[in-house]
Amino acid sequence: MKRASLLVLMMATLVGCGTAGPESVSTATPPAKPVTVGCDQIVGTVKTGHEAGYRVVLGVVSAPPAVLPGVVHVPKFSPFPYWRKAGMVIHASRKPVTISVPEAWRQHARIGWGNPASPTTVVRFAACPSPNTWNAYAGGFFLRTRSACVPLVFSVGDRRVTLRFGLGRNC
Repeated sequence: MKRASLLVLMMATLVGCGTAGPESVSTATPPAKPVTVGCDQIVGTVKTGHEAGYRVVLGVVSAPPAVLPGVVHVPKFSPFPYWRKAGMVIHASRKPVTISVPEAWRQHARIGWGNPASPTTVVRFAACPSPNTWNAYAGGFFLRTRSACVPLVFSVGDRRVTLRFGLGRNC
């Protein structure tokens, strides 16, 4: 019986790390101004959104895996001196994609894609229409601490979903 309970708990944890339902963004404070990553920032293309364990989100974003070990200390990134490189892949389309750090997490984590990938809380990928391709962007996560289970909100049009990323740990 204990083994079955442990298996159920492990499955619930894995599912919880993958996706959570849609999340509302608080309007208590004005939203951060997004950093826009243009089509000129594409560093490569891939054939599918599922390469290297990536997760397809809202049909147009290919997000890094749920667990990302290998967070490194980079003192010059202070006050967010821990870094985890993780590219983002966006399917070519006519709709922009916005990725944001929820307000409650903005003192703990930053994100950045493009060149340069400066720490911010909201990144907007410009629409880059082209024939059936997935566009890759360099960047990743900036943290105050060596590890965290960071939620990010992905938005395309009026659709929104939150994914968790275990940076240097499992969620």
